[in-house]
Amino acid sequence: MTFKICLAHALFAAGALLAGAVPAETLADVERRIVPVAGWGGTPADAALARKHAITHITLHHQGEPFPVGKDPVQYLRNLQTWSRATKRWLDIPYHYIIDLDGRIYEGRKIEYAGDTNTEYNPTGHALIEVVGNFEDVQPNQKQLDATVDLMALLAAKHKVSIDTIAGHKDHSASTVCPGANLYHYLQDGYFRHKVALRLAREQ
Repeated sequence: MTFKICLAHALFAAGALLAGAVPAETLADVERRIVPVAGWGGTPADAALARKHAITHITLHHQGEPFPVGKDPVQYLRNLQTWSRATKRWLDIPYHYIIDLDGRIYEGRKIEYAGDTNTEYNPTGHALIEVVGNFEDVQPNQKQLDATVDLMALLAAKHKVSIDTIAGHKDHSASTVCPGANLYHYLQDGYFRHKVALRLAREQ
């Protein structure tokens, strides 16, 4: 009888595999799907001008402008890089990662280089994540929320940063509403910290 039960379990497991059961994505998988700077046609920053830092915080931003469906995120990133360097005289795109409407994650400024900001806080030590859109006016979609959780979990694990450091731009600056009320809601009610904690627990 025991043999029959074991055989039944084995056949069930084999059936699940044949049916297309997919293993859960790991944080290593998340890292592999990040589109590097070269992948979207950007150019590397001048390392000689960079301020090196170690990550101690994870800070969420929004684009702060409309990002309609159909807008090309690659062209947006190229334009942002050009504007950041030519107009702002910054080293590079101010954010380390950018998340588009489809939940794709793009590399911006290299994570080992401190970011930049138009506000008064010092972003040294902060891993800066930008989600495209103006979340004073629109809601983030589920793909963006899921990608944000994945990326925050990856950063927390890789840089050994406490999930208690997950916050929004406005938590560090009194002169901004960034990342917008509709995205900040997910920080305020603990959604991101809770989901990141669950995501990290899956890696144990």
